[in-house]
Amino acid sequence: MNRRREFDIAFVGLKPGVHSFDYQINDSFFADYGIQDFNNSKVDVKVTLEKNTSLLLLKFDISGKVDVACDRCANVIQKDLWDEFNMVVKMTDEPDIMNEQEDDPDIYYIGYNESHLHLADWIYEFINLAVPGQKYCGENEDDLSRCNAEVLQKLEQMKSSAQAVSSDIWKDLEKLKRDEDNNN
Repeated sequence: MNRRREFDIAFVGLKPGVHSFDYQINDSFFADYGIQDFNNSKVDVKVTLEKNTSLLLLKFDISGKVDVACDRCANVIQKDLWDEFNMVVKMTDEPDIMNEQEDDPDIYYIGYNESHLHLADWIYEFINLAVPGQKYCGENEDDLSRCNAEVLQKLEQMKSSAQAVSSDIWKDLEKLKRDEDNNN
């Protein structure tokens, strides 16, 4: 079976009502999408599809774990994922035009002649949205940072150096301003 086809749902053959689909996602899923900000992904995606006459209601439940780099010290940390996303898929005669005009990203149009719904791109997008925007090692029970101490020390040294250079620049600017005031 084609790896991409496993994320297709043949909704035409489904009876009206609620149907569930489960997917286990790992790093191989993301190969077609390029390099990610995370790896070692173990994500469960449960898709609930409610089929109606002219529309499909989809609910994506995302849960699992991914490894990410700490924004502060670059240590590899594991983050839990948990999120829900809803999509409404409507059927129309002109899906391309309707998709261009639609402002709501949670509404998607397909043609009446379509028989399959391709979920891979939505799964990719929703997993990426479920990854926390800020990724830090956090604190231990003593409220001390779990970040790499050597990296934090180096960052503090760099910050002090940058402040010293910055204050020298401001002193030079103040001197130029005084010189100009004296010349006027």
